[in-house]
Amino acid sequence: MPLAAVIGALLVGALLLWLLGKSPVEGYSAMIQGALGSVGGIAQTLTKATPLLLVGIGICIAFRGGVINIGGEGQILVGALAATALAVALPTWPGWLLLPITLLVGALAGAFWGGIAGVLKARLNVNEILSTVMLNQIALQAMNFLLRGPMLDPEQVAAGTNIPQSAALPEQVWLARLIPRSQLHSGLILAIVLAVVVYLLLWRTTIGYRTRAVGLNADAARYAGIPVRGYLALSMILSGAFAGLAGAVEVTGVHHRMLEGLSGGYGFSGIVAALFGKLHPLGAIPAAFLFGSLLVGADRMQRAIQVPNALIIALQGLVVLFVVASDYYVRRRAQRRVRVDPEAPVTPSRVILAGEEASGD
Repeated sequence: MPLAAVIGALLVGALLLWLLGKSPVEGYSAMIQGALGSVGGIAQTLTKATPLLLVGIGICIAFRGGVINIGGEGQILVGALAATALAVALPTWPGWLLLPITLLVGALAGAFWGGIAGVLKARLNVNEILSTVMLNQIALQAMNFLLRGPMLDPEQVAAGTNIPQSAALPEQVWLARLIPRSQLHSGLILAIVLAVVVYLLLWRTTIGYRTRAVGLNADAARYAGIPVRGYLALSMILSGAFAGLAGAVEVTGVHHRMLEGLSGGYGFSGIVAALFGKLHPLGAIPAAFLFGSLLVGADRMQRAIQVPNALIIALQGLVVLFVVASDYYVRRRAQRRVRVDPEAPVTPSRVILAGEEASGD
């Protein structure tokens, strides 16, 4: 169904191209060629897939825990700002020490930003969708202030250009390149390893079982003695940590400084990647690669056939709508298949297991 959803979105996109007087075959050929037609294209696709995968992993945790994290954009920015501030402040530290601390600080900053919405949800039942969206705007405005004030590159001030960006990070904190003369960095390996770790956390530990139980049926989980409020907050904190780590990885692996537009919409695209991967950390790996190729290929298509940028945004939006719709359809169909024996006693564990079956696990 997710693959069918992407194909359906591309077919609608082909219709839009035809209405604009452009050749869909030429456009999509350029898209495939740009994303997968060369070593450089594949490297760029994998580079785009890295933050998508990190954000997607966090989204998997949040959704499994029964909360919806729409604040990935803000958490990415906060994580990148914190990582940049630390690395720039400690330029003489050795790389073997500074790099892991920089990544950790970025993750902690994202965890703090996500934790605000998580605690508000757990303690006051504040809708996490609204709170995370508003926190995105706060993070954006904080970035604008810092990059035009306290964190503005001193070289920009001296030159009088005042381009809103930070000073460059020390080279010892740059992530290693996997392919020479490309932007592909070792953050990709880190993201894949963390996807496996999160899979083990969610499906092989008590914490993971309780998190999924809360997400499937909070009332049954509470009846079983699980502290629901704590796990709601924990899910959002962990989700924010991965988004913050994505921001730190972008700073240390690609841009080597904090600048406007760093998030690149990964906070929202990561949600779609997670849904496409069936909210499974391992499924998010190929999903992130697919959507990374769409991002890279769409840019190539725009240049090749001269279509407006609005069409590229519309195409990505269509993919979002079709994937979400297909996921909703699959869940409804699975729920209709669930049958609970009416004569057996209804216990929290049976309700949770029924929910597991309905979610496809």
